[in-house]
Amino acid sequence: MKVILIKDVKGSGKAGDTLNVADGYARNFLLARGYAIEATAKNVNDLAGKKAAEQHRLDVAKTEAENAARNLNGHTVTIKTKAGASGKLFGAITSATVAEYIEKQFGEAVDKKKVSLQSDIKAYGEYGCEVKFTQGISAKMTVKVEPEE
Repeated sequence: MKVILIKDVKGSGKAGDTLNVADGYARNFLLARGYAIEATAKNVNDLAGKKAAEQHRLDVAKTEAENAARNLNGHTVTIKTKAGASGKLFGAITSATVAEYIEKQFGEAVDKKKVSLQSDIKAYGEYGCEVKFTQGISAKMTVKVEPEE
């Protein structure tokens, strides 16, 4: 019997795979537990449409990530903050702070988990930073911390 897997099945395949399995295995295990559906013409066409839609979504996300990386690469993010008399900041600058300032200054929404700081930022100065997007796309930036006036 030919079936299309809906969920990953250990030893059989991943979701979206079309398999030719024994009738008893299909009826008693895969279909009964909701791991698969029968591979009718309608179901095969639905699967092809879903795969095409998913591929289109991935292509659009990759294009957006490339554009964002191109817009951010090589730029400097300026953060103004307060520090003590010795020049040590009252709080460290985190990746969340850098992501917030990137959105304010460049209009690119960046998740704080995608911002990778090369070192802890606890004093004024310039620091290296990398914003990692999907599928190996990244942008190298500089974070400049200045005194607030």
